[in-house]
Amino acid sequence: MLGVPVRGLVVLGVLATAGLMYVANGGARLGAEESGTGPCRVTVIADILNVRSGPADTQPIVSTMRRDAVVPAERRVENGFRMLDEGRWVKDEFVLPTSDSDCS
Repeated sequence: MLGVPVRGLVVLGVLATAGLMYVANGGARLGAEESGTGPCRVTVIADILNVRSGPADTQPIVSTMRRDAVVPAERRVENGFRMLDEGRWVKDEFVLPTSDSDCS
């Protein structure tokens, strides 16, 4: 077959299949759903928590959250701030991952 060994075609087929699975899974690690890890969600433990537009105390406050609020969060922590959705940030020391979350 055009001088290509069968073993080479098998390797190419396996790599192509793996690549298609990666793309179909949105670039996420394959099998992540099966590991039992859930999305990252955090609970506010401060009375009132400032939500900022960036990961620093000098960034503007865009909103606030009350104690016991539970919100989706990212695993990303920068400069002591945890990223929430839509580019919002909170001081990480004032939130705790929920018991069913994987925020590591």
